[in-house]
Order: sequence, then structure tokens, then C-alpha cells
Amino acid sequence: MRIGIVAIQHESNTFLAKRTSLQDFRNDTFSSNREIIEQFRDAHHEIGGFIEFLASQRIEIAPIFVARALPSGILSDETAGFLCQTLWDQLAAHDSLDGLLVAPHGAAVAENQRDFDGFWLTELRARFGTSRPIVCTLDLHANVSKRMVDACNATLAYRTNPHLDQRAIGLQAAELIVRTVRGEISPVQAAAFPPLAINIERQLTDESPSRELFALADEQLNDVQTLSNSVALGFPYADTPEMGTCTIAVTNGDPELASRQANALAGYILSHQNDYVGRLIAVAQAIEQLRTSPRPVCLLDTGDNVGGGSPGDGTVLLHALMAAQLHSVLATIFDPAAVAAAERCGTGRSLRLEFGGKTDKLHGSPISASCVVRSLHDGRWHDSEPRHGGHTSGNMGRCAVVDLTAGMTVLLTSRRVAPFSVQPLVACGLDPAAFEIHIAKGVHAPVAAYRAFCRTFIRVNTPGVTDADMTRLQYHHRRKPLFPFEAIGAT
Repeated sequence: MRIGIVAIQHESNTFLAKRTSLQDFRNDTFSSNREIIEQFRDAHHEIGGFIEFLASQRIEIAPIFVARALPSGILSDETAGFLCQTLWDQLAAHDSLDGLLVAPHGAAVAENQRDFDGFWLTELRARFGTSRPIVCTLDLHANVSKRMVDACNATLAYRTNPHLDQRAIGLQAAELIVRTVRGEISPVQAAAFPPLAINIERQLTDESPSRELFALADEQLNDVQTLSNSVALGFPYADTPEMGTCTIAVTNGDPELASRQANALAGYILSHQNDYVGRLIAVAQAIEQLRTSPRPVCLLDTGDNVGGGSPGDGTVLLHALMAAQLHSVLATIFDPAAVAAAERCGTGRSLRLEFGGKTDKLHGSPISASCVVRSLHDGRWHDSEPRHGGHTSGNMGRCAVVDLTAGMTVLLTSRRVAPFSVQPLVACGLDPAAFEIHIAKGVHAPVAAYRAFCRTFIRVNTPGVTDADMTRLQYHHRRKPLFPFEAIGAT
């Protein structure tokens, strides 16, 4: 048996003006053939799960093509075309495949293909044919289209947010395709698309209301004919007709059961629709709340959520903390120019520095402050623990740690960094537990790493391209009606 592995992964924020380029993928992952095995064998990622299971069964692995970029703006046509052509070229070089394991993200948008994942999966199916199975894994935040489901024999989405089960989902997907090729099972799937968008603030899976939803999904798995099921909670920052929630069930040769299971999950969501409306905390309210909260406190900057594609240089919370004269604060800001200025100044020296708020006017104005350059770094880090996104290492580019006279410390980076791990801080000589207040540019993803030392998490409804209040974003392509924008009836 010979199984191929393919992935093109991107979460595209359509509210950003800047397009995502091929270099953005090269800065993260752009791999083919054996380098895929070397990069992902030990990763806490679904591709790591693919590799582990196939190797355990002594099945030949055909690593074809994997491309991944940090969430950002929509893909330029040039980038999308190059990714697809590279995939087709690499696929043509691998013959005699018995099946394909594919790992799109599920929220990729290209300039002329708003359903980019549906586009390349459909073309992949056409080139691969219908006689051999394709099993797909998706991010929990996928915006699923019918084309995506129709292109695959089975689809499995992560079940946890933060995403700590990616490798486990990869193991399940690999087992499904192997059993399918061996003729032990015949997977069929069905999807339901309830007209509802779940607020990002409500998507923490070990708390209500998501906890109860996934408990119901787990109950369905007690049916021996149900091979898997998934709830894609959706990615609200991709303005596409597919934006919103989707439920999927995969059964052993029983399409009617698959449809009933998917519809039952969708019906549950609709009947509890008001539970999925965000409980939003304004900046001023968050500042008052943290004064009496057990410390350390992590302020989650939802409007500048790097894991959702935001610029990473938002200053709204820093300005508020400075105005409130709060100290022992640690924040990370993307600002290559400020890093360069700190490097010119040198370690241990003082300067007047302007940083942050430079990408656009949505995320706060630049901060001008007297600083001391504490240290300079190359920005490379490694984390051996499972973290959101399955990343085990990263490169922030040149970095500078500066101490503000206002009692704050800022890690300035030359590349955007999502706060999925605290190892970027540790790699720059910082002890996260030594600070009383953290600003993490995310919603739920940072929790897996920061809960080791933070006693309180406050999700702050800051402005930006990842605004937690979806009604403040200007959509042009979403489906209608769609709760919470329009009222809908429960089923």
C-alpha cells in the first residue's frame, strides 16, 4: 500500500488589504518529498499523525507537497496559482498511489477563488479519480463548502480549541484511509450547514456552550456504524458564502445515518443559538476587572488576534494600561523598524522609541516612549509541548526586548508571531511568570501555553480586523439569513 500526503494550509482574513504572497509560505512551510517527513515526523500536527500511523503499519508514505503560512490576507492570484501548479507537478511525479491524505485548513480565500480549498480539492479529485479514497482533515475554524465535502470520502476536523488534538486527528484519518484501502470499511459522509455563525468568544471547547455541543458529538460515536463526526465552528474573518458553522458525519456505508447524524448536530446548534452570541468585555471594563482579579492576568487582545490574521502591532491595550498606570506588563509587538532602531542603539542604552500602530489605523496609534534596550535576539524558538496549531518551532526574525520607563516590557519582533507558545518569550531571556499582566494577541489559542502561570484570562473586545463583535465588520459575500446578523428559527 502507498499513501500520499498533501496539504495547503492558510486561514485568510479578507478584511486585510495586504495580500498573502508566496514568500509568506516560504517563511513558514513550503516542502516536498522527504523533507516533509523530516519536518513533520515529530510535530504535534495532523501530518505528524499521518506519518506515525502509516509508519506503524509499515505502509509506504508518499510525501507529495505541504505549504503553510501564518494567517494573513487573502492569497494573491499569483500565489494561489503557483501553489496549485506546484501541487499538480508534484502529484504527477508520484504514481501508483492507493489513497491520499489531505490537510487543507478550510478557510483559505484567493483573489478569484473565494472557496480556495473547495477549488483545489475538487481539482485534486478530478486528477486523482474517484476509484481511490481521499481522506481530509480540517481546522476547527474551517468554513466548509459542499465542494470540499464532495471531493473527499471522509472529513475530520479537530475537536479541541486550543487545537491540541491535531496529531490525534491525523492518526484517526490515517487509520480510516488504511482500513478503506484494505476493504474493511466503506466511508460515506454527509454535511449540514446551519445558518449560524458562532462568535469566536464562544469557541473554547472545554467551556460552555461548546463543551456541551462536543459532548453530544461524542455520544453519536457510540453508534458502531458512525466512523467519525465533526463540528467546524467556522472562521468569521473570511467574508465568503461559506462563512459559518458546519457539521459532518462519516458512517460505514450508510449515507442516511450520516445525514441524520449531521442534521442532529446542526439542529442542536440552532436550538441553542443564543448561547453562541459573544459575551464581550470592553477595554475600560477589562481594566477595572483586572484590578481585582487574581494575578498574573492575561488580557486576550481579540481585535489584534494574530492567529486570525491580524497585523500584530495593535496598541489599544498598551495605551489603556499606560493610562491606568499599571506596571509589570509584558507585551509583544510586531515592528521591524523599531527592532532596527533598538539594534542601532545597542544593549543597555536608552532611546526614545516609537513602536506599534503602524500597519493601519484600526488597531491603535503608535506608542512613543522612553525605553532601555534590555537585549537583542535572532528570534528563533522551539517548543516540545503540544501547542495550538501544532507548531514546534518558529522564527520571529530579529527581536529586541525593551523596558519602558512606565514599568512595561515589550518584545519587538521583525516577523508577526502568534502567541501559541511562551517559548518565543523564553528564547528572548524573559521569564513569563515574573510579570503580573500579559497581553496576548489571541482569543483561545494562547490559553494552552499561558495557563501554566496565568490565574485569570480576560477576553477584551478591542477593535481590529479580528473584532470579536462580528456585527462591526462589513460583509459583502456572506450567506443570508445568518444568525446573529438576521433572526432565524430553531429546528
